[in-house]
Amino acid sequence: MNRPALVMIDLSEINTPRQLHAALAAALGFPSFYGLNWDAFHDAITGLVDMPQQLELRGWPAFAARLPHDAATLQRILARMAQDMPAQAAQVQYV
Repeated sequence: MNRPALVMIDLSEINTPRQLHAALAAALGFPSFYGLNWDAFHDAITGLVDMPQQLELRGWPAFAARLPHDAATLQRILARMAQDMPAQAAQVQYV
């Protein structure tokens, strides 16, 4: 496993779920067939790519205010991965 030490994703300009999924896919190196939805996100991080050791989500408070459902879903999926697959999960910072 060749995990990056740190990946930072700037959420300050994310205004739609589609933009969010595109940013996640680009930053985390998802394959071109990534489905731009939460089921596909879960599948990608748990079986298709190596998650970084640390994941920094910048602009989180404003992003979470703009897209509360997607913010909650993203947090839930990342937290479940940390619980179920701690050795492969990223340590996530919401800043």
